[in-house]
Amino acid sequence: MTTPIKTRPAQSHESKRGIVLLFIGLMLSMLLSSLSQTVLSSAMPTMVGELNGVDHMLWIMTAFMLGSTITMPIYGKLGDLFGRKSLMIVAIVLFMIGSVMGAVAGDMGILIAGRVVQGLGGGGLMILSQAIIADVVPARERGKYMGVMGAVFAVSSVAGPLLGGWLTEGIGWRWTFWINIPLGILALTATVMLLHLPQGTHNKPRIDGWGMAFLALATTCLVLVASWGGKDYAWDSSIILALIFGTAVFAVIFVLVERKTAEPIMPLSLFKDRNFNLSTIAGLLTGVAMFGAIGYLPTYLQMAFGASATEAGLLMIPMMGALLVTSVISGQLVSTFGRYKWMPITGSLIVAVGLGLLGTLEFETPLWHLCAYLGIMGVGLGMSMQILVLIVQNSFPISQVGTATASNNYFRQIGASLGGAVVGSLFTTRLVDQLTERLSPMGDQFSGGLNSLTPTVVHALPAPIRDQVVHAYNEALAPLFLYMVPLALASSALLFLVEEKPLATRIERDIVPESLAEGQLLNSGDND
Repeated sequence: MTTPIKTRPAQSHESKRGIVLLFIGLMLSMLLSSLSQTVLSSAMPTMVGELNGVDHMLWIMTAFMLGSTITMPIYGKLGDLFGRKSLMIVAIVLFMIGSVMGAVAGDMGILIAGRVVQGLGGGGLMILSQAIIADVVPARERGKYMGVMGAVFAVSSVAGPLLGGWLTEGIGWRWTFWINIPLGILALTATVMLLHLPQGTHNKPRIDGWGMAFLALATTCLVLVASWGGKDYAWDSSIILALIFGTAVFAVIFVLVERKTAEPIMPLSLFKDRNFNLSTIAGLLTGVAMFGAIGYLPTYLQMAFGASATEAGLLMIPMMGALLVTSVISGQLVSTFGRYKWMPITGSLIVAVGLGLLGTLEFETPLWHLCAYLGIMGVGLGMSMQILVLIVQNSFPISQVGTATASNNYFRQIGASLGGAVVGSLFTTRLVDQLTERLSPMGDQFSGGLNSLTPTVVHALPAPIRDQVVHAYNEALAPLFLYMVPLALASSALLFLVEEKPLATRIERDIVPESLAEGQLLNSGDND
């Protein structure tokens, strides 16, 4: 005879006003994490110059990426096991400690260490914010909240470089770190005062230490391959080949560990769910296309159109503005009508159109055409990014939402790293070839080295030479957009296979045997 079971619906411990206040706090947490990835881009030249660390510039971004990518699955799993409130507090505190280390850094070593600590907190801020919404808002209503979270990312992508440039030119680059402290205090206060969540699913869970270790090792090797390959080291160098080998070996060991452990950090059972697999692969492909496309556009805008660093950031507004608007609208539509499958399918197709149009860029293309193409791409991204997370969350019970969300984001982050690395390597190689081919015949007319070309130098060159440099940049970058069109089309094709499961209208906690529930009540009575 089977034991009768009963489900425990979520308690309505959060009023609508309480959820709104909580959501504001979560948006502050996401803003902390997303700003930290963009605000330093404008400050970096000044920063590394003052600290005599130009040769270590790459590590400022790589350190944060490593810390955040490694910890995403860890926060997701531990949140499911222990509850998310205490982990969110830990993540905010770690991020603030890293910010203080960066603000007071007297050398590059301390600055890079601070960025690592920021990343250790930043990975949790991103994942826990998304998972906490799943704790308090049913899937049917979650779309509008996820849409606004996508908008926060869009705003930070534009506001970060502008804020970083303004602070650097004003009170100093160290304030790109100090500004995180008041924001962090606000986010911490909101978490402590407004966040009321159920405890984790296990009283004495086993922590997957070996899984965490081997996932960290595999991720570190892969991120370093993406960061160094084709730039600091040739793809066939012994260091890159050793890192690729290490990635493969540690990944295999990680899978073997996950098959045996009681509470795996990334359960292999996740990959038995069709929607999870399809959405995760589509997210990875989208990450490759998005970050591969936008990573070098600011450089192109400065070289080809004579834009300053600040102006190049402003020229990205059409893309991020379109992403912001469509992300919010798509979330509202999901909450209103409960249908969602068509959105990421259509969004991926629109991204493919935007990439195709960017691939047609010519030397004579008007600037407003480029802005329009970026806007089209932003519309597509806004219709897909957060909906993919919603599809994943809707495929699992609340006890696994954090793990599933973190795993999905982890692979998207890997896609972003690989996209930026591969496109960067191809762009650099093609650019050197183009510049060599176009400038060599000019002989004495061009006496500067190729490595000395900056926007200021380029636009001070005589018109015939300047035109050749701009042509070189165009020929090096534009075809790469066309290379990424198949990725967006593949993403759309995969999402056609997603099963559109009804969005839950209430939050179901763990399914608990009735006998166990009665025993818990008796124990509670004995303790009174």
